[in-house]
Amino acid sequence: MTGIQEAPVHALLADGTTVRIRQAGPADRAEVQRLYEAMSPQNLRMRFFSVSPASARQAAERVAEGDRPGYRVLAAEYEGRLVGLAEYEVLPGGSTAEISVAVADGWHNRGVGTLLLEHLADAARTAGVTAFSADALAENHDVLKVFHDLGLRVTRHFNGPEVHCTVELTEDETYLSAVEARGRVAGIISLEPLLRPRAVAVIGAGRRSGSVGRAILRNIRNGSYAGRLSVVHPEAAAIAGVHACRSVAELPQVPDLAVIAVPAAAVAEVAEECGRAGVRALLVVSAGLDTHESSALMDACRRHGMRLVGPNCLGLANTEGDVHLDATFAARHPGPGTAGVAVQSGGVGIALLDGLARLGIGVSTFVSLGDKYDVSGNDMLQWWESDGHTDLALLHLESFGNPRAFSRTARRVARAMPVLTVDAGRSEAGRRAAASHTAAAATPTMTRQALFTQAGITATRTIGELLDTAALLHAQPLPRGTKVAVVSNAGGAGVLAADACVDAGLVIPPLAADVVDELRTLLPDGATATNPVDVTAAVGEERLQACIGLLARHGAVDSVLVSLVPTAVATATGEDLVRALTSAPGPLARPVVAVLPAQAARVGLLPTAGRSTVPAYSDAEDAARALAHAAARADWLARPQGAVPELPDVETMRARDLANAYLEARPEGGWLDPRTTAVLLGCYGIRQIPWAWARDENEAVAAAERLAGPDGRVVMKAYWPGLVHKSEHHALHLDLQNAAQVRGAHRDLVTRFGDRMTGVVVQPLAERGTELFAGVVQDEVFGPLVVFGLGGTATELLADHAARLAPLTDLDVHDLLTSPRCSPLLFGYAGSPPADLGALEQLLHRLSRMAADLPQLAEADLNPVLAGAHGVTALDTRVRVVPRRPHDPYLRRLR
Repeated sequence: MTGIQEAPVHALLADGTTVRIRQAGPADRAEVQRLYEAMSPQNLRMRFFSVSPASARQAAERVAEGDRPGYRVLAAEYEGRLVGLAEYEVLPGGSTAEISVAVADGWHNRGVGTLLLEHLADAARTAGVTAFSADALAENHDVLKVFHDLGLRVTRHFNGPEVHCTVELTEDETYLSAVEARGRVAGIISLEPLLRPRAVAVIGAGRRSGSVGRAILRNIRNGSYAGRLSVVHPEAAAIAGVHACRSVAELPQVPDLAVIAVPAAAVAEVAEECGRAGVRALLVVSAGLDTHESSALMDACRRHGMRLVGPNCLGLANTEGDVHLDATFAARHPGPGTAGVAVQSGGVGIALLDGLARLGIGVSTFVSLGDKYDVSGNDMLQWWESDGHTDLALLHLESFGNPRAFSRTARRVARAMPVLTVDAGRSEAGRRAAASHTAAAATPTMTRQALFTQAGITATRTIGELLDTAALLHAQPLPRGTKVAVVSNAGGAGVLAADACVDAGLVIPPLAADVVDELRTLLPDGATATNPVDVTAAVGEERLQACIGLLARHGAVDSVLVSLVPTAVATATGEDLVRALTSAPGPLARPVVAVLPAQAARVGLLPTAGRSTVPAYSDAEDAARALAHAAARADWLARPQGAVPELPDVETMRARDLANAYLEARPEGGWLDPRTTAVLLGCYGIRQIPWAWARDENEAVAAAERLAGPDGRVVMKAYWPGLVHKSEHHALHLDLQNAAQVRGAHRDLVTRFGDRMTGVVVQPLAERGTELFAGVVQDEVFGPLVVFGLGGTATELLADHAARLAPLTDLDVHDLLTSPRCSPLLFGYAGSPPADLGALEQLLHRLSRMAADLPQLAEADLNPVLAGAHGVTALDTRVRVVPRRPHDPYLRRLR
């Protein structure tokens, strides 16, 4: 039986306690018996329906029988002690399993049973079990509540004092939301000692003033930290004026947070000492841990239930008034504010802290994740969502531990606040080698962009662009669309600003006649009232303010970009044109941004007469990109969240059996032969053109006669395992019109490829239509990615593809169909008939379902897919499977 439970995992209970979930077995006999014998008579009665000394022994013996077909038992343990047990046994028929759950006295109402059932359900689904069955006493309200709160569909049947419960194991959105909510609550509670510690100890603050530990100690002490600060040093009585103890055990108060800045070789030993003393969180800034040292550090953290930031990081800070902790070695204290910042690179962190301070936005919480052994960007998003201080989330992540869980969290958080990131690693050097069209198309950049797009994350190219966009989102309302009015006191500057907007994907629309007429009455003679609006150098402050106000109120545009250059005219008259942007009597209905080429800073925030600010940029391109990001966020927020549709006629279990059977015969994996590929695609209702397999020349002729259409023409394709690019190998013949041509084509293929060729595929010549490409690649980190775009032999050359992570919602499919440059061909371009869009949608949804069902699916390549007015047909298909165990990305577990 496969599943994550084969290897122990750690997870958080409802109160933030870390427990270990593992498979139990014969070695646990005595511990299981002790678990039951320590229960109160009342709890024993609830578990066994009676109180008998034999119950504990019998339960222990059942566990000691070991892992057997149809049986699974999981244990939850804390510091080596068993605190919970859950088991199932498959009933006759194989689709339903009877379950039981036991929780140690003193551990009730902490989420032990719920967590065990989540992991047990994951193992059961992998084994083909579709429902749990359980009997309970009707008065056992605790266990009935556990079943009810799982988020799964539960049916109850009462029979006197007992109740029979059936729990359906379908993992739908309701269940995922319930699991997510439980994980969110537990995660936030577990981070309290880390981010709101009542006491902090610094370990490794040396006597030298230049050490990292000393710098962190100084920042904590000078940063007005509200809690108790201690130092651990084996020799010194005090460091930097702070009393020191020789060990963690000697501290007068057990710290919530220990900052570790010792040499790498000593980190694990110090972590173990902290754990034994009861420390609940670690911040490890030390770098250079080897594999053994890293493993020992994590082992100490998990055994003692400590959350960890780092190692190899800059530190963390929380500017809340009741905390005010600066446990970083940054040169300046983070300014208080409302931006949450999480970075993997310390250098990026310092740049963001400085930039946010310069803008006056400041930070609520800053965490340098470093090597990210434990606390991740996902944890921080959940913290900011609930901390009551953060309204802007900034991330710099070089890696994703659990992208699908991160995507769900980010999607939810992004509806409450902007989530911005720097999309690092976009270079061609990041492209991995690929063996097929699908893998070649699915670059790491495309995969990350799919994640960001679906989750509503604003992805920028540079730190500067991130700060540009953060300034706008912090200061101004979102635009309702992409239409921009450009206003300038110099015609050339206005043209450059308009060009920058168009380059960024924005629109400079012509203004309506009534708007133009009104502008002409406001502006000086010689002004241009069309868009861009040239107010001329003669404009005064009052007229400029009226012009901006008119455009910001009018429905013709969604935002206003004002580009102002200093002129001698304004200097001579004493006019302050910038003041026209900041002295408006009230907030404007649409966002306004300024471009001030004479400004020294790349971006700044201009205070206004009200409480808002106006972002001012030194370059129009920066302003335009920020506006484009804001417009994209507004569009994402306005869209419904989408849904994954139910698909009829899907044979998931048959498909899994097929993949498993192939891998049993070929443990290394490989490309499925055409017949197996056809059966697999048939399990998901994916339509292929009729075809036949031929082992020799005579079979090829017979197949051609059987499959030829009204015009009698067929296609012949060579096949051998691993053949991917048939066109490059000249391994196909088109437009074969009679038996003689079929024989000649077969002989040619045999002559050129010999024994390497195992057979040929014969198909009727397809009708005309739009040649498309659809495929799946299973990314080791991100999971399955569905790729769609222009097909045929030019698919890689033109690289006209879009991608989304599975499972696809209806909106994801819409984006896939409309994003490639070739999409007009699907909608009736130049008078041609439109493609069957419904059939295309079904194809993409079915590919997505296949990828989500089969983790063994390494890649699927349908190219070309012929799309016409009356349907969609795959002309050539390839599927590769590899040995890969199922992995539920939403199952609660720590990294």
